[in-house]
Amino acid sequence: MPHEGDHGLLIVYTGDGKGKTTAALGLCVRAAGHGNKCLVLQFIKSDWEYGELKGFERLAPEVEIRPMGVGCFGKPGDETPREEHEKAAAEALRSARDAIQSGDYDVVILDEINIAVHYKLIDIKELMRLIDNRPERVNLVLTGRYADHRVIKAADLVTNMQEVKHPYQKGILSKKGIDY
Repeated sequence: MPHEGDHGLLIVYTGDGKGKTTAALGLCVRAAGHGNKCLVLQFIKSDWEYGELKGFERLAPEVEIRPMGVGCFGKPGDETPREEHEKAAAEALRSARDAIQSGDYDVVILDEINIAVHYKLIDIKELMRLIDNRPERVNLVLTGRYADHRVIKAADLVTNMQEVKHPYQKGILSKKGIDY
């Protein structure tokens, strides 16, 4: 019979549909509601005007969010050299490792880390080492398209977001407060 306990889960939100980050942030809000300390490290996103940055200020001190990217890797108009993206991803991974090992957080969300691995900004072996060495009580959430098969195999919960319909198909662009 399943039971609640101190065993942390490895949760993966992946797929080509919308909602991966939103699902992870919703989990974060739920955890904070129970007094859990949460950290969100954003691997690809920089400090652009994302609504979650402002929203999570209201959930402090239970929730902390840190955009660790530079520019926005892979997006049109991003002229940041690949080396800078690699350096930022490596720093984000170090921050993740430190946070996970610190004992300060119950939930650590690595937003868009699957993308960082897929585009080889960080090595899958480094991510797997981080997963394998996390303290048992830490819940770790990984988001982003293209989750590696090794991550999926290691996970306790995997949700594959599937796009069925998207407003962009009708020419509707991203909406402030809904998409970012």
